[in-house]
Amino acid sequence: MNTLQIDTDYDAYYPGSDLQAIITWDFESKLNAIELRLTWNTAGKGTRDLAVVQTEEIAVDTMNGSKEVTIRLPWGPYSFSGKLISLIWAIEVVARPKKESARKEFTMGPDANEVFLTSVGKSPMESHG
Repeated sequence: MNTLQIDTDYDAYYPGSDLQAIITWDFESKLNAIELRLTWNTAGKGTRDLAVVQTEEIAVDTMNGSKEVTIRLPWGPYSFSGKLISLIWAIEVVARPKKESARKEFTMGPDANEVFLTSVGKSPMESHG
């Protein structure tokens, strides 16, 4: 059975900090490489947005092993949740040529917390109804 896994010490980070991850793989045949991606995506109502912020190719010439990687996180955008939409950060790995993948979501924001969007009250147009 083929396995690919990502482990991190934390699930929440400050913008601009380093995220350390361990990528572990165990395949029935040799891999050529593992591609590491730092991404964010939106989820909720409306069009889904996706951004690949950083990619790194990791040379691999074994069927199984592990590799520690460090990723410097950008300063934004922050992870957030609102009534209609959320922004979710993740690191993803894809094994080549197998196309097996793994994903680990995390939070990035002020005080290493997600920003929660709330309504600030009725607009003047709504008040005159």
